[in-house]
Amino acid sequence: MVSRVVFGRGSFNQLDEILAPKRKGRNAPFIFYVDDVFKGNHWLTSRITLSYKDKIIYIPTKEEPRTDQIDQLVEDIILEYSELPSGIIGIGGGTVLDIAKAVSLMLTNKGESKDYQGWDLIKHPAIYHVGIPTISGTGAEVSRTTILTGPVRKLGINSDHTPFYQVILDPELTKDVPKDQWFYTGMDCFVHCVESLTGTYLNAFSQSYGEKAYELCKEIFLGDSLSPEESQDKLMMASWHGGMSIAYSQVGVAHAMSYGLGYLLGVKHGIGNCIVFDHLEEYYPEGVAIFKQMKAKHNIKLPQGICADLEQDQFDIMIDVALSLEPLWENAIGKNWRTVITREKLLELYKKM
Repeated sequence: MVSRVVFGRGSFNQLDEILAPKRKGRNAPFIFYVDDVFKGNHWLTSRITLSYKDKIIYIPTKEEPRTDQIDQLVEDIILEYSELPSGIIGIGGGTVLDIAKAVSLMLTNKGESKDYQGWDLIKHPAIYHVGIPTISGTGAEVSRTTILTGPVRKLGINSDHTPFYQVILDPELTKDVPKDQWFYTGMDCFVHCVESLTGTYLNAFSQSYGEKAYELCKEIFLGDSLSPEESQDKLMMASWHGGMSIAYSQVGVAHAMSYGLGYLLGVKHGIGNCIVFDHLEEYYPEGVAIFKQMKAKHNIKLPQGICADLEQDQFDIMIDVALSLEPLWENAIGKNWRTVITREKLLELYKKM
């Protein structure tokens, strides 16, 4: 679990105070990975104090993290500095947070990041890393994985060493998120809850977090009583609880299939989950019904026909990626999932998208 958390509006102002005791010397910088949407945004960037060899690196987020991107960022640090950084700080959404986690792991583990895609392959603890989400829903700020698209699969580095050492939850940082993005990323949290609460891996620990996040999502996306500030606060907590629920269970059908869309077509995770989940009444009847209500209430139009012009070999690639995520299927369907989830079944579902 994340060992240290600060929550509150304006808590981002405590960043210097939090980092100061962790500095290892003049030649051991803090590296700040910041979503490039904040480039030139004085309101946020003026509060990041750079000392000695500290550096801000703006991360473009049109694409999700790739293993070769992580390897390049790690190599850049090793070539530029004589010592390992004092810490890596990620400020952004799931993409930036996952990059911060992955770089901090790969600075202490030899080889290429693609070799660590999977479960519990990391041998050495990461360097100190801090997560500061600027959008709510992914749960990346609390999860034990960093999702990467590699040469053959889209799969996380799932490890006890992946979670952040420190997280700063400041709901104020989410105030300018565009409405579509707010919805898609919020639905990532809602889908986490549905998949966790209906899964075979469910236990009392996971259930308690999942139920809380599920209720918060319904209040935020179906209710009318919250002020914008209350909605921001509650969605940030829903994201945290949804991520915690997954940490002790697993996701399911929507995530497995959206990884296929992400790997082949570059569809981003939040919107990919929405596109898939819209067609999963067979597996999550109640969750999908509520999702459709939320979609209608906020007048969200999902992209249609994204798989319409694909060739069979392209469908096969997505199906291979989805089927490789065995724990997700086992959680969703049970140990006999292979008798239910056939290539034909997945082809039929992808063709609806």
